[in-house]
Amino acid sequence: MRKIKNLIVLMIILVFGFSNACKEDFLDITPNGALDAKVLATPEGVDALLIGAYSMMDGISSQGTGGWEAASSNWVFGSIRGMEANKGTDAGDQPDINPIQTFSESATNPYLNLKWRSIYEGISRCNATLTVLKGAENEGTVTAEEADKFRKQARTLRGYFHFEAWRMWTAIPYVDETTDIETVTNASDVSDQIIADLTEGTTLPKDMDQIGRFNETVSKVLLAKALMQMKGNYASAKTLLQDVKDNGKKPDGGDIGLEPLYGDVFDVTKRNSMEAIYTVQYSVNDGSGGWNGGWGEVLNFPYKGGGSPGGCCGFFQPTQEFVNSFRTSGGLPLLDNTYNNTPVVNDQGLAVGAAFTEDAGPLDPRLDWTVGRRGIPYLDWGPHTGQDWIRDQSYAGPYSPKKQVYRKSQEGTFTEVGSWTSGWTANGYRLIRYADVLLLLAECQIKTADLAGARANINLVRQRASKPAGFVKNDDGSNAANYVINVYPDAGYPFNSESNAMLALQMERKLELGMEGHRYFDLQRWGNVTSELNRILAYEKTMPWGSAVYGNASVGG
Repeated sequence: MRKIKNLIVLMIILVFGFSNACKEDFLDITPNGALDAKVLATPEGVDALLIGAYSMMDGISSQGTGGWEAASSNWVFGSIRGMEANKGTDAGDQPDINPIQTFSESATNPYLNLKWRSIYEGISRCNATLTVLKGAENEGTVTAEEADKFRKQARTLRGYFHFEAWRMWTAIPYVDETTDIETVTNASDVSDQIIADLTEGTTLPKDMDQIGRFNETVSKVLLAKALMQMKGNYASAKTLLQDVKDNGKKPDGGDIGLEPLYGDVFDVTKRNSMEAIYTVQYSVNDGSGGWNGGWGEVLNFPYKGGGSPGGCCGFFQPTQEFVNSFRTSGGLPLLDNTYNNTPVVNDQGLAVGAAFTEDAGPLDPRLDWTVGRRGIPYLDWGPHTGQDWIRDQSYAGPYSPKKQVYRKSQEGTFTEVGSWTSGWTANGYRLIRYADVLLLLAECQIKTADLAGARANINLVRQRASKPAGFVKNDDGSNAANYVINVYPDAGYPFNSESNAMLALQMERKLELGMEGHRYFDLQRWGNVTSELNRILAYEKTMPWGSAVYGNASVGG
């Protein structure tokens, strides 16, 4: 009887609980307390909120808003999707990238979800900054000058995040501090609102006293990119970019320009050098457990557990087609894509220690600062040894990424200590490089019939790459490969027509900015996503790893 009575009591409790749980007010929970926005309505409080918005520039939040899926370097959505790289590693690791690299992902793919959440978390933080700033202005706790700088930074950041979303999805919700998030929907065109936000920053000071803040120069580049990408407004973008070239400054007031040697651009000690107009700031060994380091790129190191950088995880392996693109003839790139007729020799399937003869043909020296390949010095780690640095050659091919990798001499100083990988680094992502600006300006010049000006700016980029002192060297000081690179001549092909000049520009961006997350979005702007990626797919499918990686993939098919 006691058991029966206890069962009856339990049933009554459950029925009562369920009946109350079904009522709507069951979901209404009175918080124990709330932070009064006035507490933050001071210069220090507003700035703290603004810094929180800046912190989403890397796409990462310790609250789980994003990870490598949402990295601002866009290695998945810009470079893998742009077919500069395979996913790498093996088929079973991070399988949600597999459909992205075969152009078959569904709307429920977690990488898309986390990228979306990360972007809109950044937007939310910008709007929170603007809301509290308005209260501070009403309270008179910030000066007009302080308010102006806070507002322009927050709005430009909001424009940047929305532009990232636009490049990914186009039809997106535009969310500002007045938006009703309960009713907002995707809009067919939010480009005007994005451009209005980005325009705000173009009247910021050039010297913001801190390297990680947006200034006038950064804002003008971002606005120019949006005008080119969303509006095809090359004339207005050209004016902005020319001013940046002539008068631009880094956010801390320093001069901008080309780093003298190409390979030095990616050295962690030069992450805020004159080349880096804006670097997304990373830090390590600061008590964050790696969250402030290069979390987004932590997978993109050779796989070998010892004797190679990172020790994990073998992702982001360059494609053979991308490697072939660095073939030269007379020191110039092969703009008709015939570089695939003489592919760069690789060590696919060769065991460590087996005889291997490196490619002897002429190559652009930027190849070996971008790609790790067998026999070529891999920074100060010694020569890339081939298969034992690759997780599964049969799935992902023979190459390793290189640009974001730290030097052996920097381990422990510029890498997180005591973690499962030293792949968390302080080597911040170069969101805007000076060479990028020169090539964007050249693109605008081509589109506005200034072919000579475009050639001059492209040649500035090529001249820097052609300096023998900047070639990858063997231990004896000899060149690691047959590097042959020249500038374009003053007359004739390819700067004899807009279409030919665009071929040169498109190739130069591929060679100069490869593996930096730009390629897919460049193709998007040029309108040749389908034709170019299907051309590369057709070639990559002929590789020993092609069927395993790409299967029957096609773009627009």
